[in-house]
Amino acid sequence: MIRIVESFYVKSAVEPNDYPASAYAEFAFAGRSNVGKSSLINILTNKHLLAKISRHPGKTRTLNFFLIRWKDDEKEQQGFMQFTDFPGYGFAEIGLAEQEKWRIMIDKYLNMRQQLKGILVLVDIRHPADPKDKTMIEMLRLRNIEHCVIATKADKIPKTKVQATALKLAKQLNLGDKSIIPTSSEKNTGIDNVIAWIESHLK
Repeated sequence: MIRIVESFYVKSAVEPNDYPASAYAEFAFAGRSNVGKSSLINILTNKHLLAKISRHPGKTRTLNFFLIRWKDDEKEQQGFMQFTDFPGYGFAEIGLAEQEKWRIMIDKYLNMRQQLKGILVLVDIRHPADPKDKTMIEMLRLRNIEHCVIATKADKIPKTKVQATALKLAKQLNLGDKSIIPTSSEKNTGIDNVIAWIESHLK
């Protein structure tokens, strides 16, 4: 399995002409505000201040790009990839105009970022499927964009209920034969499964 050995913040952008040039495989992180996207990126990269965790959900309004260097010790291989952190969606205090700006920004990214290999959609395992998550997943499905669903904050429910709750969420989100990856940034659980998914889509 690959391991992430270095990571760097590259830049933030809104418009495609501001995206950083890159020939590397790219993976984006999407989800509602406060679902834990920044925390997951920090855990994956083992760099706790890489993605800033805002105390004010919905504050981030840009695409944030990170350059990631990885190694596979067993295969004696190494390389680079890029992570893109989407602004969170669904925060109640963001007006309709701002929500429309978000939709246009994400639509442009999905249309124009040719090196995109997959999107990780984060949902909160403590709550039933949200309509906005369903919309995001359906949009990715219609565009034939590879994606996986990650259920964050698995440490917040009893361990014996994690798998059953994940299965229930998968059904609510109409994932078919796709499963959900339960994770916890607090307990560092499920992270290897996320890295394995990313690795399987690197090439």
